[in-house]
Formats: sequence, C-alpha cells, structure tokens
Amino acid sequence: MTRDIYVQARADHVASLASAAPLSAIEELVWNALDADAREVRIDLVQNALGGIDEIRVSDDGSGIDILRAEETFGSLGGSWKMPEGTTTRREHRRLHGRHGCGRFKAFALGTHVTWRTTIQVGGDLLSYALEGDAAEPGVFHIEQTPPGPATGTEVSITGIRATADSLTVPGPAVQALAAKFALYLKAYPGVQVWFCGIPVSPVIVQKAVTDYEVRLDGGPSAKLEVIEWRKKFSGKGRIVFCGRDGFTLHERPAGIRSGQPFSYTAYLVGGRFGELAAENALVMDELHPEVRAWLDATRKILKAHFRRRADAAAAERLARWIAEKSYPFAADDASPERARFDARAADLRAHLEGFDALPASERAYLFQLLLKVAD
Repeated sequence: MTRDIYVQARADHVASLASAAPLSAIEELVWNALDADAREVRIDLVQNALGGIDEIRVSDDGSGIDILRAEETFGSLGGSWKMPEGTTTRREHRRLHGRHGCGRFKAFALGTHVTWRTTIQVGGDLLSYALEGDAAEPGVFHIEQTPPGPATGTEVSITGIRATADSLTVPGPAVQALAAKFALYLKAYPGVQVWFCGIPVSPVIVQKAVTDYEVRLDGGPSAKLEVIEWRKKFSGKGRIVFCGRDGFTLHERPAGIRSGQPFSYTAYLVGGRFGELAAENALVMDELHPEVRAWLDATRKILKAHFRRRADAAAAERLARWIAEKSYPFAADDASPERARFDARAADLRAHLEGFDALPASERAYLFQLLLKVAD
C-alpha cells in the first residue's frame, strides 16, 4: 500500500515551522512521543568521522502513529488528532501536550528529509508503515506499508542535516535545556525516561536547588511558583515560565530582574488561570496586559527576595571558607570600617577575576594582601 497525503495549510506557515531552532524541533518530537504514551524516548546523533551529523534519530516505545488517523495527523495543520480524545493519553492517562499538530513539521528544521517508521497494534496484530517527507515538497507525505516491527513505537529519522543542527553535537547544553523544558512533566510522571545521546534528561541531575512559593494577586487567584536553580549557567538570563494546571508550558519570557549574582534559574508559574489567559491570547502580551503584568510583578518581587537570601547565604559560606583556609586577613568578629572597605574591594575583585574561587588558598591570600596595601 502506497499513497500520498497533502497538508491542508499555507506553504509559508509550514515553512515557518520548518525554520524553528534545533532544540525546539527536538522538543516537539519528544512531545509527540510522550503524547503517544511512550515510557522511553531516545534522541541519538549518528556522526561521521569529521564529527558532523549524518542522521538524527528520535525513537520511542509508544503506541505508534495510527494509520487510520494518518490523514488527520499529517494532512492538517492547526487541528490535532489528540484533541477529540480529551485531555489525557489513551493508555497511560497522562496529560496531553499536543494541541496544534505542529511538531511533525518542525522536524524539517533539523534536516531536509524526514522518515517516520511506526508500528501500531490493530486487534491482536502489529501493523507497520513508513511516512516520508522532504523539504523540497513540505506539504506532501508519502506513506507505505512495511513488514511488521517487533513492538509498537515510532522512530523518526532525519537526514540532510542542516548546519544549524551542529549545535546539538555538544550534549551538555542540550541536556540541560531539555531538562528545563520537561522538568515539571518528568516530575509529574517519574516513570517516563528521556535520553539524549545516552545521557538521561533529568532535572534531578542538572538542578542545584528547588524552592516553592505561592504567588497571590491582591483579592484574586493564586498560583504555585517553583524556582529551579541549575548547576550550570544557561546562555541568557533567568526565565519566567507560565504553565497550566497540568504543568505544560504556555508562555515564557526573560525574568527581567537583576539578581546581582550569577544564578542560573527557571521560575515556573503553575495555575489554572494561565490556561484561561492563554486562550485569550493575553500571555503573549506580557506587560501590556494588566493581569499578566500583575503576575509578573508579584513573581519578580518574590524572585528578588529569594536571590537576596541566596546571595547572602553564598557570601557567608564563602567567607567561612576563606577564614578556615587562613587567606582572609580579618577576624570573623571584626566590625571595623577597614574590613568593610576591604570586603567591598574583595567582592569587586572576585566579580572581575574569572576563576577566583578555584584559586589555591596561598594565591588568594597573596591577592588579599595586595588589596590591603591598596586600601592603605
């Protein structure tokens, strides 16, 4: 059986999805797998001798892509096969993420040719087929039945890799970024495993600290605020992420605060009200919408206080370490103006000298003595 499926969408809309950032495309493919009840999702890169990527594979053990719904799944854009099924997946009864059927087209942001090889169960039989799409014909998918696979699931194979996807060859940043994206979902469903190049995508591995707060508007609704601090610094600053009651991301933006310290964090605002605001297209208005601005202001107030406390605690730990190693030239109970001036200069030195905290105690003591002479 061989046939073609044609996308019912404007070519420029399909093209815009195919120009997504590589990690955004990977994220959508993972969501597709999770919405198909996958318990395990693996992202693997097949690299050549020069370190370039020949193929990207995203495989899962989910229920597969239903051939009976192939026309809906690949033939329309903006609707989704998932919506009529309600808010949960069919087998695992997990919350559904898919809403607009865009994920499959974002695969073309990674490469020019994409093949979905999938196996489903129909009655007591396994049925397998392949769907292929090419960037040269972004609105056309070819579908062909293949010999049955050993179990249900889907493998997405992407070739003709685009140059932008080379950023994926450094797994550390990709793992941390994916862990941030899926943090609340993986926390809600601990039986789900996601792997990137053999590395588990787990917030537990990359997070440094987690703190929960309640954000309440004056005389209005409340929401949970979960602040996750990451072990390694992201490119860019901290972010505020609006999530629905189910923990799915609805909108995100830079936090817009200056913590005064190099904290890397994501602040998740979770509440049912944000689903309503998203439906009204209010979240994308950010500060221009009064209620969204109120949520942002209340969240920033909490974040500023949080990071002031974190900075004070970090400074106290650092001072205790300097005193213990005998590099610090003042006693712990010294309250003199000279010490205050020295502390200000030491903080400035630490901020501008990369690797200061990793210096041997003897070198730090030498620098502190130089600071004392400058102060004198």
